[in-house]
Amino acid sequence: MKKIGVFTSGGDAPGMNACLRAVVRTALHHGLEVVGIRRGYQGLIEDDMYDMHANDVSNIIQLGGTILRSARSEEFRTPEGRRKAYDNIQKHGIEGIVAIGGDGTFRGALAFTAEYPDVRMVGCPGTIDNDLIGTDYTIGYDTAINTAMQAIDNIKDTANAHDRLFFVEVMGRDAGFIALRAGIATGAEAVLVPEFKTDINELIDTLEQGYVSKKNSSIVVVAEGDDMGGAIEIANQVKQRFQHYEIKVSILGHIQRGGRPTCMERFRASQMGLAAVQALMEGHRSIMIGIVHGEIARTPFDQAVKHHQEINPRLLEMVKILS
Repeated sequence: MKKIGVFTSGGDAPGMNACLRAVVRTALHHGLEVVGIRRGYQGLIEDDMYDMHANDVSNIIQLGGTILRSARSEEFRTPEGRRKAYDNIQKHGIEGIVAIGGDGTFRGALAFTAEYPDVRMVGCPGTIDNDLIGTDYTIGYDTAINTAMQAIDNIKDTANAHDRLFFVEVMGRDAGFIALRAGIATGAEAVLVPEFKTDINELIDTLEQGYVSKKNSSIVVVAEGDDMGGAIEIANQVKQRFQHYEIKVSILGHIQRGGRPTCMERFRASQMGLAAVQALMEGHRSIMIGIVHGEIARTPFDQAVKHHQEINPRLLEMVKILS
C-alpha cells in the first residue's frame, strides 16, 4: 500500500480533527501518501481532494468541527454516484480509505465496498450519540456530555434562584446516552430517553415528591427523540397537572456538537486514527475501529450498523434513587 485517503462524514463531532491528525501522522510515519477528501462522499464524487502533509494537521487537535468539512450526499446513494467516486479514487491512486463518521457513513461504505471490493475501507466512529456496537465510546460523545452537563449546571443556577421547574432537551433522536449520563451528572429529577416509553403519571409523581420535600427547583433532562415529542410537548402536559412551579424549557441544540474536545476525547480519537491506518496496512477492510475495555477492537461494518448499544436500565433506576 502506497496511498490512502481520509474523510469525515455525517454530523460533525468534537474529536474528528484529533482522529484526522492521527491518521495523517501515522500514514506519513509509515511512508504512505495521504489524500484529504473534503465533504465526505460528496467530495469523492466531485473530486474535491488534496495531498495532505504533516503541517496540514498541525495545531488542529484542540479544534472542534472538522477541517475537512462534512456533508451528506444523496448522489452517493445511487450506483451512478458511487461509480463517479470510484473513478476518482482510481484517478488518484488511492488504495484504502479511513472514513470518520457514524451509522450512515458506514452504511455508505458497505454499499461501496460491495460494488468495489478492491478499495479497502476502515471506519472510525465519529458521532456524539455513542450508539454504535463495537466501541464503548464514539468520537464526540465525551465532549457532548460535558457540554450538556455544563449547560445544565448553568440552568440549575437560575432554576434555584427562582424556584423553577426546567425541562432541558439534549440531542439524541434515537439514543438517550447523552441525556442519561448528563442527567445523572447534574442530579436531574428525571431523565426521559427514546429507548423507554415515558410514563407521564410517574413523572408527575416524582415531581410532586420533590415539591413536598421542598426542593428549590427541579430539572428534567429529555432526549429529543423521546416518544412523547420532546421537551416542549412534555412540559405542556406537565403544566396542565402541575402548577406549583413556574415551568421553563431549554433546548440545548447544536452547542453539543461544537467546542474543544476533552482530554479523553483527543486521546481516544488519536488511538482510533492510528489503529485505522495500521488496519489498512495489515490488509483489513470493511471494519470499524473501536475501543472496548480500553483496548482497540475491530468490528465488521455490517455488525456495527445493524446493532446499537442499549441503555442499561440500572442507570435509569440510579436516576430515580438519587433524585
